[in-house]
Amino acid sequence: MIEVKHLTKTYGDHHAVKDISFKITNGKIYGLLGPNGAGKSTTMNIMTGCLAATAGTVKINGFDIYKDATEAKRLIGYLPEQPPLYEDMTPEEYLTFVAEAKGVHPERVGRQVREVMEQTSITDMKDRLIRNLSKGCRQRVGIAQALLGSPEIIILDEPTVGLDPRQLVEIREMVRKLGDKHTVIISSHILAEVSEMCDELLVIANGELIAQGELSELEAMLGDTDTLHLVVRGDEAGVLEVLYSIVARENCTLRPAAKAGEVSLDVSISRDGDVRDRIFFAMADHRYAVLTMEIEHKSLENVFLALTDRPTEQAEPEAQETEEEEQEQ
Repeated sequence: MIEVKHLTKTYGDHHAVKDISFKITNGKIYGLLGPNGAGKSTTMNIMTGCLAATAGTVKINGFDIYKDATEAKRLIGYLPEQPPLYEDMTPEEYLTFVAEAKGVHPERVGRQVREVMEQTSITDMKDRLIRNLSKGCRQRVGIAQALLGSPEIIILDEPTVGLDPRQLVEIREMVRKLGDKHTVIISSHILAEVSEMCDELLVIANGELIAQGELSELEAMLGDTDTLHLVVRGDEAGVLEVLYSIVARENCTLRPAAKAGEVSLDVSISRDGDVRDRIFFAMADHRYAVLTMEIEHKSLENVFLALTDRPTEQAEPEAQETEEEEQEQ
């Protein structure tokens, strides 16, 4: 469906996107995940033909997004992070205008406009000025325009940013339904979004694609261990001697204790072998009181932080990237 090869975008010495390659297949919801300034919007703008790449190619069903722009763009419905709305129009007027601009046959314009308004639940507000609609409703109008022309691929850049909790749930549900008929790509820096909506993730950091796969595959990248947070009342040497008889020394990390006479540790343990009972009873045999024994399971948050960890000085180009993209567009 979509094939991206060696995609690169530079602004002077700054690499917004660095030699990214991936494939998107039919019938899935993909999440483009990464921190702010990672290169997500730049990648999407290039994929949709809104921004020129410095190097690399993007093909949509075999059509080059630049060389075969008309054929390629006909297959894509795109909602930028800032919906391209004309606020002095009503939703019906705006969608009619967009349908005509997309080349929808005149005899089918009215029917398509009605269909996308029903699909996005904005029929009851079709005669209100867009400027008077809530942010969530304007977002629905933006998604409706992306659906015009019956594209096979729907690309949504940060579709839930700035929405209240109710609107958030509604837009998420809408995206899931879109996945029944379209290949959907959404960008986000919010983990809850991608984990609830997407079948597969592409993780971007510092302009590079650093991981791709299903949630379970990404979680597996951090291995099959969890962390046991342990606080024991007793002398440090004695507590450690008991613990090392059960768990390898290299799997234990001392932490500053909250109180005198307590020993605080992080212990790396296998998910397949729960050693909590052994630790508890061994400590009890030596009259050491176990005050805390909590397991921290590795989650998508751990994966995200581990994959996207970067020095803070590299986070500055985000504003430059956004500003230069706007100037180029």
